[in-house]
Amino acid sequence: MRKTSAFVILAFCSACPLLADENREHSVEVLRLSSSLTESGDIDYAELPRVGGSHAVISAAALDSAAAGKPRIDLHNIRFQLHNYLAHHAGRLWCIWSDGPRVEDEPTQQVSYSTSLDGIRWSEPQTVTGKPEAPYAFIARGLWVRDGELLALAAHFKGKGAFGADKELELQAYVWHEQEKAWRFKQKLYDNAINNFAPQRLSGGDWIMTRRDSRFNVSVLIGGQKSLDDWQSFPVVGVRDVQGFRPDEPIFWPLADNTLFALYRDNGGSRRLFHSVSMDQGRNWGKPLITNFPNATSKVFSIRTRRDYRVLVLNANPKVGRRQLHLAVSKDDRHFTRMALLDIPSPPSIDDRASEVWHKFRTGVASLQYPHVIEYEEHLLIAFSRNKHQTEVLRVSLDDVDQLVER
Repeated sequence: MRKTSAFVILAFCSACPLLADENREHSVEVLRLSSSLTESGDIDYAELPRVGGSHAVISAAALDSAAAGKPRIDLHNIRFQLHNYLAHHAGRLWCIWSDGPRVEDEPTQQVSYSTSLDGIRWSEPQTVTGKPEAPYAFIARGLWVRDGELLALAAHFKGKGAFGADKELELQAYVWHEQEKAWRFKQKLYDNAINNFAPQRLSGGDWIMTRRDSRFNVSVLIGGQKSLDDWQSFPVVGVRDVQGFRPDEPIFWPLADNTLFALYRDNGGSRRLFHSVSMDQGRNWGKPLITNFPNATSKVFSIRTRRDYRVLVLNANPKVGRRQLHLAVSKDDRHFTRMALLDIPSPPSIDDRASEVWHKFRTGVASLQYPHVIEYEEHLLIAFSRNKHQTEVLRVSLDDVDQLVER
């Protein structure tokens, strides 16, 4: 396992085109890599420390049926895999993901799963939802342990993609039946809803999760305690509420005073994370503001570890897009003061016929995206998708993360 290298004093990157200087001057400071951090500095990404670990392929890239018999294949012949989620339940590790034809979120896309005892050796993928008939599809939306049951959440919709007109979008739950060794549909949770991650428990006992409707408006659903379909929706931000900001895939976590602290991906071109807070357990939210934290317009995820610090995993270098994954650390849940590059090796080739395109799967060339993280047996398990075609995991020792924190 590769150890973390010496931490270097860093400052924030503004070399790439972002929002106007007027907005940058008023950005919220969430990234604080040195006491002299300013908007005019640069992060030297090449000098970031590296954190490595044990790497495994959960679900290898697979040829689409249309590639049968072809002497050569390319990325367009490989099935789609994205939206991976992890959980630990009943002595096993679980992973689900969206599994579809060659193009993202097309009809017949289903949700698949695999299990593991150690996070490195995974079972052969099987289906959660079954393959829907066109024009319908599923998107994996999280694993949720509720009242002792393991639930796989899935957004069900019509046509290509979950957003737009006439989508018949709804959030559904499938439950694992141990005796049958199979998933079964349980019930619908909410109409016109696609969540981002599984619900989190609020201090009062209710559950809370983010919701986007088919028009990208962001709200939260609060409830889920009395029954799976008992939710109230509270608006967070509309797609046109903040000039230049197009909210997507928010995450949030509670602070010590029960304030909810939110970060948002922005599809509006800022290449920064946005931030807002709720002072009343998610019923009302402040206006999202741009932060000084760079993001290559991709999904982020965060957990607080039992070692009393929080980790955030994301594509933090806009200059290389999604070709790098980074891990940032915060002790106060508000400011991230350390950052490292995740040292992810290249995977083995899937098929001799793919040799001409397999270089696109090499680390440094391939996209590495949509991370999900859980803590398990003194490690972080970080699942991600490579090129939207392969589901992988990196198992990182928390001792190595400790070294980064202590620098």
